[in-house]
This record gives sequence, structure tokens and C-alpha cells, in this order.
Amino acid sequence: MRSTIGTSRLYGALVCGLLTAAGSGSALADGRTLTAQDYAQAERFMAYNTTPLVDHAVSTVHWLDGTHFWYVDHDASGDHYMQMDAAGGSASPLLDQAKLAAALNKAGDATAKADKLRVSDYRVAADGRAEIEVGAKHYLCDLKDAGNCTAVKEGKEPGVLSPDRKQEAFIRNWNLWVRDVATGKETQLTTDGVENFGYATDNAGWKHTDNAILEWSPDSKQIATFQQDQRQDGDMYLVTTRAGHPELQSWKYPLPGDQHVSMIERVIVDVPMHKLVRLKMPADQHRSSLCDDVSCGEDGGWDDVKWATDGKTLAFVSTSRDHKHETFRNADAKTGAVRTVFHEDVPTYYESGNGMVNWRYLPDTHEAIWFSERNNWGNLYLYDLSNGQLKHAITNGEGNVTEVLKVDAKTRTVWFRGVGRTPGVNPYYEQFWKVSLDGGEPVLLTPEPADHRITLSDDGKYFVDSYSTTTTAPVTVLRDAGDGHTVATVAKADVSRLVATGWQPPEPFTVKARDGKTELYGLMFKPTHFDPQKKYPVVDYIYPGPQTGSVFTFGFLPSHGDNQSLAELGFVVVAINGMGTPWRSKAFHDEWFGQMGDNTLPDQVTAIKQLGQRYPWIDLDRVGIWGHSGGGNATADAMFTYTDFFKVGWAESGNHDNRIYEDDWAEKWQGLLTVNKDGTTSYDNQANQLIAKNLKGKLMLVHGSIDDNVPPYSTLLVVNALIKANKDFDMLFLPNEHHGYADDTPYVTRRRWDYFVHNLAGDTPPKEYALKPWPWR
Repeated sequence: MRSTIGTSRLYGALVCGLLTAAGSGSALADGRTLTAQDYAQAERFMAYNTTPLVDHAVSTVHWLDGTHFWYVDHDASGDHYMQMDAAGGSASPLLDQAKLAAALNKAGDATAKADKLRVSDYRVAADGRAEIEVGAKHYLCDLKDAGNCTAVKEGKEPGVLSPDRKQEAFIRNWNLWVRDVATGKETQLTTDGVENFGYATDNAGWKHTDNAILEWSPDSKQIATFQQDQRQDGDMYLVTTRAGHPELQSWKYPLPGDQHVSMIERVIVDVPMHKLVRLKMPADQHRSSLCDDVSCGEDGGWDDVKWATDGKTLAFVSTSRDHKHETFRNADAKTGAVRTVFHEDVPTYYESGNGMVNWRYLPDTHEAIWFSERNNWGNLYLYDLSNGQLKHAITNGEGNVTEVLKVDAKTRTVWFRGVGRTPGVNPYYEQFWKVSLDGGEPVLLTPEPADHRITLSDDGKYFVDSYSTTTTAPVTVLRDAGDGHTVATVAKADVSRLVATGWQPPEPFTVKARDGKTELYGLMFKPTHFDPQKKYPVVDYIYPGPQTGSVFTFGFLPSHGDNQSLAELGFVVVAINGMGTPWRSKAFHDEWFGQMGDNTLPDQVTAIKQLGQRYPWIDLDRVGIWGHSGGGNATADAMFTYTDFFKVGWAESGNHDNRIYEDDWAEKWQGLLTVNKDGTTSYDNQANQLIAKNLKGKLMLVHGSIDDNVPPYSTLLVVNALIKANKDFDMLFLPNEHHGYADDTPYVTRRRWDYFVHNLAGDTPPKEYALKPWPWR
């Protein structure tokens, strides 16, 4: 059920697989017969077709230094790698793309083309060559004269680069090693790591990789990491499908209620001295103040650990198993002595931000910035490290600080992203602010009522701001971080080529929540050939949270999954952020804590009914629902709970009972598992198999056979209950697919379209329409 904060772990936009179908026919008959041309028209609005038609939509930039950044500008002729001088506001080519493509071809990358280089990282190395990342490969390129690139030789194990980029740390045989980047020389740092009690191991149950989880000190001489004890954890098992003996996959995967879950022993390694210091404290829970793993962000790292600039101390936050108790501590890097500074205890669960751990360590002034929702909103507070006492609130009032991007201790300034802090503005629009550590009124640096994507320069003097709304394409500008004034325009998106295809943006709307008072926000997708005189069946795309919502963003996207494509086949598609999802108040987010069977469904139903009353062309007698992962769980729940409202459901990879899902995620949102004297449990309210007997409508269950995020047994529990209740249902079981369906995605997407066309609209789909293979292949 997770998403990276960002990204999705369980949050499944569009993914899918292979087959089995039980049951056929539909109660709806005599509808239209759709053709391959109808499906081709729907496919035109998939992201792989719409995104290339948006010109000059610059949303991601990369700062090279305090006054220069690079970015990719796209138009009909391809991608253009540009750099801008922030001081002068002038742009110029970053490199000779033809020369680089030729050099990459010569180095073995036959796919490199001048108009589509796929460069994800670029910097100038110490010797003047360009250090370039293309896909998953790294190159050193001398682009002068003829130009040449050399692939950087990397070890088998993925490494974490030191700040000076001279070393990388990695795991081998459960121990921590370092590799000299220039020479390739490898040095073992620890020797007592053993199987399932290794150093820096990246195993959160749902995730198990060879990445090393650690934090280098700023001077590249020390590493903060842990030895993770999983020796008594329970195992998860999967088997592959193939001729002959299947391959057994097994790994540690603790579950809610398990007596033994993963624990970490915190350590600091002196790299030059090859010396390990174990912090003088009991083992900690493998938990985070932000997400359901110790490493939350896409860039890895250990989010709840922060070094002092001089490397003498570090601060860290310990999170209790149930996420209700947070402890701020700091440690002496040489002796391992640990001091507890302060605590925060909450009745439900604590989070340190949206998308980023927002606490900061300021050892030079013996202070810490702490994030808390104690006043029902996410605000920042300043603590005195010498006595652990609160000094004052840095921000206050309604609205949330979502991400602290920079703290300048000298000027005592904090720059942060925030939502809901400007009255009258969509509460999901992120804006950018600065505020003094000493308090006072925050200064809004991005006044436009839009969603702002911010990239701040390392020195905090400038930031690039790409702002947009659901219906207006991005404008990207360079701004002064002191007062927000515009220094230069980077790009203005042009969607004329996209609009020429008949594309239209989704329509934002608001409705009232279950309580009749709280405003809910959503998006509506209508066919481009919409006829207000007709009646349209409704499909509700759902992701219930609690860590994100159904709407991907309220900023601009040319495609929101396949919502518009599905609408094109004769539906009104809606996505609604119900209560219990983040970004709003703490009370809003806590709405159904401990009652995960809620799944925002009371809000989905009341919202769709309000839309039906508002618009006569919405057919409330034909409502369908679908979702992936948490959305698959919610879809089945909807079909079992609101049996007379939802007629058709498509449930992908659902975590239908969190008692067989990874411990950390479930125990955060549902609480610790308790068993009553009569054998019932505190988790019964969220177990779909217990209510499967209520099914009336058409339900498709989909799961990958080797899903190592949400194991397929979760869906099989529901299947078993449906069989025992003598209920008809359909199923797609995807051999050798994980939580995302990879190459099977086009097939299952088409099958999903067919399912709603046939069973909800009463129409006949074209036979075996072939969607284009996804471009990530």
C-alpha cells in the first residue's frame, strides 16, 4: 500500500498482467459495438502519446553550482540540454548533443541519440571531464575535439558515494566495505556481519535490495549506519512459474503482531581508521518518523540521521513500533555516548512532514528544528538542545509545512514548501516560503495561486519555480530566494500540439465530505466527444491512502494514468481525495485511524451522489470502481460494503488483509494487533475476506504471482472466501509478475477497459485490441 513519498510503492497508477476469467456475459445488453478505432482514440491520451506533445514544460532542473543550473527543454524536434547563468539570466547549450551521442555510441550505448540522450545526471569532474549518468550507467566524457566517453567501472554491489565523491560504501557478505572510485581498491570495514544480522542492509519486508543504507559525514571520513537484526523475523515465500521445478524465493518479512520484528543497532564507522563505534543504547525499531522504512526518499539515505558539520556529533530520531512515540537524541561520534534530548508522544501516529523528514540539527547554536502537528497543522518549532525545552514556534496557524528545503544558520532563515497556508487557494497547491528561525510572519515567495515545484540552489540565493494548475500548463522561472522576484523566465510550456489532438484537461471540482461540512477536492474526466444529453456511467479511480490520495497532483499533467483514456470509451471518470488522506489537517488525516476498512468509501459514495445531483448526465445506477494496491483493497471493500451502489469493480494487487502485509506500514495506520478473548482481533474491520460473502456485482481480482510487495496470498484469501460463499467473480493471475506488471501492463490495461465497457456500459469491446508496449521497456 505504499507510495514513496513521493513515488509509489503500493500506489499503482497503471500496471498489470495476464489472465484467468471465470464467468462471462453481462446483465447489460444491446449496447454499442466499439471498434479498434474507438480504442485507438482512447490510447491517444495515454501518457506515452501525450507527454511528447507538450513543449517547453521544464519541471526538473539540476544546479551545477550557486549560479548555474542545467535542464532539459523539449519541443517537436526533440530534447535540448540547456544551462542557465542565474546571475545574468541567460541560457545556452549545456553540451554538444551530437558529439555526446556519438561518444556514447562508441562507448557501447547503441540507443543514444542526439535528440533523446536520457541523461539523468551531469557534473564536471575534478579533471575537467563531464561525469554523466545515462540510464543506470555512469560515464566520464571528454567532449572536446572528437569527444570520447569511458564507462566508469563499477563493482557488482551498488555503492553510496561519499560527499567528496572519492569513495563509495557498499555491502558484501553482510559487511560494510568501501571502494576507492579512482583505483577500484576495496577495503572491508566490518567483519562481524552475518546472515540476517548485517550492516546497512536494505530490507523493509516489502523492499529487499542490495543497496546500503547509511549517512556519510560531511568530511567523508565517517559513516553512520546500523547492524540490522532479522534473525528471528518470519519469512515470506514465493515461487516462480516455469516448466520443471519452480524457484523458491524467500526473505525476511515481519508481519503485524509478530513477536519478533526487525531491530537495528546504531553504529559509526571511522573509515580511515577502520574502527567501529557502537552507540551506547538498546537496539532501536526499524522505523522512520516519515514513512514505513528507514530510507524514505528516492535518493536513498537514512532520513532520520543528521551529522554536525564538523563530524563530531550526529543527531537522530528513534520511532516506536506503533509510531506514537518519537525520541530526539544526539551521539558523540568518537565515544558512542548517547543523550536523549526530548520526546513527542501522539495518540495516533507521528509524521515528520509530507515527502521529507523536516527536523534539522543545528549544533553550532545548540538548537534543533522540530516538526509537529500538535496544533492540528504541520508546523515548525525551535528546541534548545542543552535542556530539551521548547524555545518557541517558528511557524504557526493553519496550513502545513510540507518540506524544509534549506536552513541558513548564519542568517537564521528557513525555506520551506507549504500547503493550505494561503486563504482561498486550493489546499493541495504547494507554495514556497521563507521564515526566520526566531519566528515572525513567513514570507510567501511564490504568490501565484498554482502548484509550485521548487529547486533551490545549494547556497540558497536562487530557486527555479515551475508552477501550473490542472488546467494551465507550467511556467518555469528563476527567482531570487530573498524576496521571490523573478530574475528570468526559463520556459513557458506550449500545449498547442497536444490540444490539436483533441486533448482536454480534467475538470477540478469540490464536494462535501461524509460530515456534510468538510470540502473534498477531485478531478473529473469526460469524453472529448461528450454529449450532455446522454447518460454516462461513472468509474471511480480510487487510492484511499492513508499516505497519499486518488489525485496524482493538482498541478499540470498531460495524462493522469489512463483516466482520460477510459473516459474516452464512454465514461465519466472521477478521482477524489477522501478524508483520511494527507496534506490537509491532522484531524482530516486521522479520520479513520485504526479503521482501515473505511478506505474513504463513505466520502467516495457521498461525493459521487452529489455529482449525480449536480449533473443530470451522470448515471448513478451505473457506478464502477477500480484501483491498484491500496486501491485494489478499497475496490473489493466497496463491492462488498456498498453492494447496491457499486456495480462493477476491478481490484489490482490489493492488500486485502494487512495481517499478511509488512508490519511497519500496517502497524502505523491500523495500530498494533490485539486479539480479543473471543478470537476476534483489532484488524478484523479491515479484512476483506470477512465480508466477501456480500458481493452482488461484477468483480475482477488481479494479482502478480511473485508480488514481493503485497504477496498474492492477500488476494487468495478473498478468492477462498468467495468460493466458500458460492459467489461468481473473475480473476487475472499474472505469472512471474511483481507488484507492478511490467510487460503485462498493456494487456491488463486493455482487459480493464474491456471489463468496464462490457459490464458497466453494456457495450461490446473490440476483440483483443493491442495497446502499445509501455516505453519504459
